Amino acid sequence: MCQRASLFARGRGNILPGNARDVIAACTRGMADERPLRDGLVRQPARGIPRRLLCASRAEAGREAPFDRDYYRRFYFNPRTAVATREEMRSRARLIAALTAHAGLPVRRILEAGCGTGMLRAALRRLLPAAHYVALEASEYLCERYGWQHGRIEAYRARLPFDLVICYDVLQYLDERAAQRALENFGRLCRGVLYFSALTGLDLERNCDPLRTDANVHLRSAHWYRVR
Repeated sequence: MCQRASLFARGRGNILPGNARDVIAACTRGMADERPLRDGLVRQPARGIPRRLLCASRAEAGREAPFDRDYYRRFYFNPRTAVATREEMRSRARLIAALTAHAGLPVRRILEAGCGTGMLRAALRRLLPAAHYVALEASEYLCERYGWQHGRIEAYRARLPFDLVICYDVLQYLDERAAQRALENFGRLCRGVLYFSALTGLDLERNCDPLRTDANVHLRSAHWYRVR
């Protein structure tokens, strides 16, 4: 069984992954499937690569990742080892926009916590052009390169709440205390829709391409995220 912590939720007041008032979809991805998919978008694991390479994290998980130029060259800028493509991010943006429309939510303010190189931002701004978009990023390298707002999701504060908060594959880079604070902060920041996903231990072992997945993370179960 492959578990990936993932949530799309809507609430009229505070939103937390464990207690959103109106959960539209909260699910575990790739359950008991011979060909498990990572959100149905990321490529299948490369054939012929030993399972042990899927878990380089056993020795390295939990070390703070250096979000510098070399990191992004490997996982984003090199098409042979990039974790995602522009087409995948366009598909994800269409999904998010469609779900907010289905929920009947006017999206005027968007926060993307951990916006990376901005591929999702570019696609989503085309679909929701009237929304004010805050691109929050912890990497000083990316903030200098793209002009994102520097900050960390566990400590970020805003004068006004957001209709849509996106946090995709970020919290596995935070230790347990910081991840807990980030989840609590979603409730303060979001007054509409939360789109959240995080890499889990079983996801890394059974569901990821080892050439394209950063294993230098804090591995937790999907249950850990759900109960919070």
